[in-house]
Amino acid sequence: MRVLVTRPVEEARDTAAKLERMGHAPVIAPLFEVRYLKTADISLDGVQAVLVTSANGIRALALHMSARDLPVFAVGRRSAEVARALGFHHVESADGDAGDLAALIARKLSARSGALLHVGGIHVADHFGALETAGFVVRRVSLYEARALKTPSLLIDSLRGNALDAALFFSPRAARIFAERVRAAGLDAHCRRLLAACISAAAADEILALNFHEIRVAARPDQEFLLGLLPVENGAPGL
Repeated sequence: MRVLVTRPVEEARDTAAKLERMGHAPVIAPLFEVRYLKTADISLDGVQAVLVTSANGIRALALHMSARDLPVFAVGRRSAEVARALGFHHVESADGDAGDLAALIARKLSARSGALLHVGGIHVADHFGALETAGFVVRRVSLYEARALKTPSLLIDSLRGNALDAALFFSPRAARIFAERVRAAGLDAHCRRLLAACISAAAADEILALNFHEIRVAARPDQEFLLGLLPVENGAPGL
C-alpha cells in the first residue's frame, strides 16, 4: 500500500521505516514542523519526576538540561525509547494514553515526594487534572510548537493522481488540518478510495466529512496499534 504520512520529518522517518518493514510504500508529506521554543531556565527544584506525552517533549527538555538522572514517565513506547536514547537513566512507559500515564504515576509515586513536571507543546491538552485532584502538584512547561506548514505539493499531487491507498492520522489536530486543506483544494472526492487509520476516535471525527472508503481507529493511542490497522504485505516481516 502507498501510505500517506503527514507527521513532522523526524517522526515521519521513524514511521516510514516501520511501514517499509511491513511492505508498504510511505509517502511523506509533512503538515507540521516542530520548532523548539526559547525559554528561561527550567526550575527542577522540588521536582520528583518528568511527565512526557510526546517524543518531542523529551527532545525539547534534553536541550534545556544536562542532567539525566531525573525519573521520566512516558506515555508510550516511542517517547520512552527517545528518552533512553537521549541518556535518561530512569524511564518508565505507560504503553497507552495520558490516562494510563496518570494511573501509572498514581501507582508508582507519592504526592508528598515532590512536584511533577509535564513537558509538552503549546497545543498539548491538559491531561492531568485527576492527578491534581489526588494531591499531586503538576507544573506545566511548553517547550515546542508543532507549527502547521503550507500544504505540501506532494500531498496535492498524490491525491489528485490517485497515488495513495491509505493515510495515517496521529492526532485530532493533524486530521483537522488535513481535512481543511483537502477541502480547500477541492480534492474531497479523492479520499473516497482511501483507508484512513486514526490514532483515536477524536481524530476519526475530524475526517468524517471526507467520506473515506474506510476509517479504522487504533485500539490504543500508540503508533504500533495504529500501524497494526494496515495489512502486512506478502513476504514482509511486519512490525
